[in-house]
Amino acid sequence: MTQQIPSTEPELARVRNFRDVGGLPTVDGRRVRHGVLFRSGHLAHATDEDAAFLTSLGLHTIFDFRNAADQKLEGPDVELPGVRNVNLPLSDPADGAEFWKMVRDGDLDELRSILADGKGADRMISSYRLIIKERTAEHSQVLRALADDSVPALMHCAAGKDRAGLSVAVTLLALGVERDAILDDYLKSNAKHRRYKVHRSGSSASAYSPEVMELLSPLFDARAEYLSAAFETVEETWGGVDPYLEKGLGLTPGTRERLRERLLD
Repeated sequence: MTQQIPSTEPELARVRNFRDVGGLPTVDGRRVRHGVLFRSGHLAHATDEDAAFLTSLGLHTIFDFRNAADQKLEGPDVELPGVRNVNLPLSDPADGAEFWKMVRDGDLDELRSILADGKGADRMISSYRLIIKERTAEHSQVLRALADDSVPALMHCAAGKDRAGLSVAVTLLALGVERDAILDDYLKSNAKHRRYKVHRSGSSASAYSPEVMELLSPLFDARAEYLSAAFETVEETWGGVDPYLEKGLGLTPGTRERLRERLLD
């Protein structure tokens, strides 16, 4: 029996963007069950108190969508007793390494060259589209695991916004959750206490000047246009959610039904 999470959101000291995805409505009048699906940023810096809270959730599986470069930068997740950890990188280890080095170390001219005039937002949209089209095996693995035995589950990446956000969105699509509710949950990552902190090299004020922060904002925002691009990719590539789940992810009707029974009230 899964634990019912209190309505007051917990304050975790060193785990950002944590939340229970329970309560979201489906198009056929059901709701996502509380205490079975959680999302967050990485767990590498969790305090003992954070770890104790996460342990109290009775988690079966933690899905970590970070790549090797992320894990080297941030560290491995804290180990929770009795919890299975599954690492499914949704971006390649070297993907954008030079780009992110410029984000951390670049001067204003460099940042303008890679992010100004909508280039930052365009990069994010392209990334979302690519993950939907090319990471079908990973998303299929997650949904099959949830349908079989892997709940309660927590999904996370580095910030808990993009890779985890897409994986949660795909799961919610498979459950038949209303699109507006999926978007509303995604946009919660913009709350100040949930946002990933921008790490820049150098301690001078210019490293965090208003223009620099404005240039970086597309990378650290959750924007409706990003998730909409993912939904559009599903429609354009497969012709809709049902064929995406069936042909793209290889889910049988039986698997989808087991998924709904495990995650919905």
